[in-house]
Amino acid sequence: MKILLSGNEAIALGAYHAGVKVATAYPGTPSTEILEAVARFPDVYAEWSTNEKVAMEVAMGAAYAGARALCSMKQVGLNVASDPFMAASVTGIQAGLVVANADDPGIHSSQCEQDNRFYAPFAKVPMLEPSDSQEAYDLMAYAFDISEKFDTPVLVRTTTRIAHAKSAVNVSGKRPSPGQASFQHDMGKYVMLPTNARVRCRVVEERSRRLAEYVESFPLNEVVWGKHRLGIVTSGVAYQYAREVFPGASFLKLCMTWPLPANLIQKFADKVAKLIVIEELSPYLEGRIREMGIEVSGKDFIPALGELNPAIIEQAAHKAGLLPKSFPVTPVRLPTDLPKRPPVLCPGCPHSGVFFVLSMLGQRTKGKNPKITVTGDIGCYTLGAYPPLNALDTTACMGASIGQAIGMAKAGVGEKVVAVIGDSTFMHSGITGLVNAVYDKANIALLILDNGTTAMTGHQEHPGTGVTVRGEKTQPVELEKLVRGIGVKDVRVVDAFDLKALRTNLRESLQSPELSVLIVRGPCAVQAERQTPEAVDAALCNDCDTCLLVGCPAILGGDGQVKIDETLCIGCTVCQQLCPRRAIAPESRKAA
Repeated sequence: MKILLSGNEAIALGAYHAGVKVATAYPGTPSTEILEAVARFPDVYAEWSTNEKVAMEVAMGAAYAGARALCSMKQVGLNVASDPFMAASVTGIQAGLVVANADDPGIHSSQCEQDNRFYAPFAKVPMLEPSDSQEAYDLMAYAFDISEKFDTPVLVRTTTRIAHAKSAVNVSGKRPSPGQASFQHDMGKYVMLPTNARVRCRVVEERSRRLAEYVESFPLNEVVWGKHRLGIVTSGVAYQYAREVFPGASFLKLCMTWPLPANLIQKFADKVAKLIVIEELSPYLEGRIREMGIEVSGKDFIPALGELNPAIIEQAAHKAGLLPKSFPVTPVRLPTDLPKRPPVLCPGCPHSGVFFVLSMLGQRTKGKNPKITVTGDIGCYTLGAYPPLNALDTTACMGASIGQAIGMAKAGVGEKVVAVIGDSTFMHSGITGLVNAVYDKANIALLILDNGTTAMTGHQEHPGTGVTVRGEKTQPVELEKLVRGIGVKDVRVVDAFDLKALRTNLRESLQSPELSVLIVRGPCAVQAERQTPEAVDAALCNDCDTCLLVGCPAILGGDGQVKIDETLCIGCTVCQQLCPRRAIAPESRKAA
């Protein structure tokens, strides 16, 4: 049976047909849909974990207990999960443990362009890379079998285009009965005291040797012979692009990319006049092939930054003299007739008001030096850094805002430091930072922007929502009780759409001599109930543009008359509260 699947959906179905029993993840583009797809199967336990580290540990526990487990996350998520990931390599498993990790070349939805292929040799775990949805499906069965045969977690690495592109998949598998979980007590294997760890490290080295033998005959590593003048080693989506640009070349497509099949690569290299590597991001394959003593090139003409596509490879190949001059160059043409959409918060976003107030209190307008420093975090509220709000000074990684604020305050910066973090991100990795702030008496202000969802990745649930990935009700974690339980005395809860209350409470927090936490609560605009849209009374408006400072896309200016697009406006009233002439009112009242 053939069905159309994205790479993420194919990974989920392949894991299901391989007998996965437990699936864990933290949402993050481009990997989010893996768990969402797995959660549709009723006989698999699936959870949005608090963060990637917890997701890895839950999956490890299941694999230790004899249940096949899948853990998925985006590339930077593996940084968070690296501690248990590295530990799992040393302890090994009982049932299969597969880590599906999606890189984001081109930085479509990330803070860095990280090449996670290097995690495989670092952790000494086998790595598989699909080049389309069919291979994404097929590789899951291999991944679980390799995991159990070699007593190791297995890394399945994809990229944005593989994760999201759809192609036909021949689905041939049938789900086996997962069986009953049962933990086999083995202190020497699972308790990593130094004496046990030393023994296990020797096991890992022996495992690496056996994997190096296994990969030489791995059936999905494929040689496609063409003309022997040019041989191309490649993997993943780069294989698809390279086949378009070099239809007559010979290819060694690698689906298992750690360990690399040294003998297979050497035999392939011996049969071609020139060997090149085409790969996205770092020279991972190229560097390891060169270490084998094989003459190879790649990143001397293929870009090391950003996503590849056939046109980029084609132009690079022309400059390197790898294509004949008669071969026409396909120029990279971007569409010019599409409307431009600046990166802004949504109309009616609950974060707009608080960032406007922060900007005004810090006097972040007209080139003035701000009176406060605002450390930001990862989420859609990071868009508050853009004009006209200009409200953030830092953004690094999940949960970093609180720690950075503590460091600035302890370093003795003159102005008050404010940390901003979302509710889901606070649950993910902000709690420990706040514990640190309490313990070390950090005089900072923390704003937890609670919109009741994980908005940026597609409105997934989290521990504060009280709903699981399957929509089942569970006990919600209440932010106020959690923060007070940690030891914060100054805790306030403010309506995100009440500008007067925001100003008052922010001023008091900034003037407080101790740690202050302000929970700013308001529903995400995408999920909020739509109210009567606002309208501008042209007779009262003097075009002062104050309402434009909030950066709402529904408010239009620049032609001598401010207008509100009623198709975009959800009636949050923030602009109405801002207008000094009371020229903004609900459309229904204006009409009356």
